[in-house]
Amino acid sequence: MTLVVLVGGARSGKSTLAVQRARAQGGPVTFIATGEARDEEMAERIARHQAERPPEWTTVEEPIELRRALAGVPGDHTVIVDCLSLWIANGGDGAVQAAREGLTIAVTNEVGLGIVPVNALARAYRDELGRVNASWVAAADEAFFVVAGRALRLS
Repeated sequence: MTLVVLVGGARSGKSTLAVQRARAQGGPVTFIATGEARDEEMAERIARHQAERPPEWTTVEEPIELRRALAGVPGDHTVIVDCLSLWIANGGDGAVQAAREGLTIAVTNEVGLGIVPVNALARAYRDELGRVNASWVAAADEAFFVVAGRALRLS
């Protein structure tokens, strides 16, 4: 099993790099989407992401039960989890889900580089996502910080 984590800011190219890596791997791919189209803007974002993916890929929409979604994917599939930050916002538990045979590519946002949020809920989310990102990167075989479409290897 190989776990790769791509962490970076919004619109940094994380998802595009995940799709490129999965294509390069060859073989079947399952895309686990954690986002939900709760408004028109989010529906448009999801549609753009879907258009980037080959039509033969399997998509599983699972906003919270990531462990269950991963358990349902055959071991020979590459999996993209996009993204951990929405999974946490939806109420996911944050536990590293790396126990599978095939390549798993997890995409997540780095939200701790900006200003300190003004309200307690936003600060709590930033702090929790920071802990989740750190634990996933610690468990990863490879991790990259993505900026402007470029991936910088984290050691």
